[in-house]
Amino acid sequence: MVSRISGSRISRLPSRFPVGTRYVIEGRGGHVHLRYLEFPDGRQIELPAGRALRDAPRGPRRKAAGRNQ
Repeated sequence: MVSRISGSRISRLPSRFPVGTRYVIEGRGGHVHLRYLEFPDGRQIELPAGRALRDAPRGPRRKAAGRNQ
């Protein structure tokens, strides 16, 4: 028996997951139809199929060339 948890109920995912957790992406014809996390105990958390939102950009930011010179 697999239990699914809707992504709309989850406001924030934890920074760490148990060993064996899988990130699953299902799609057809180059389009993502379903994304979810599957935990080792069989629970699944559905994630939105759109672009992921980030709190902050990763890595150093580049300065635009040719400005303020």
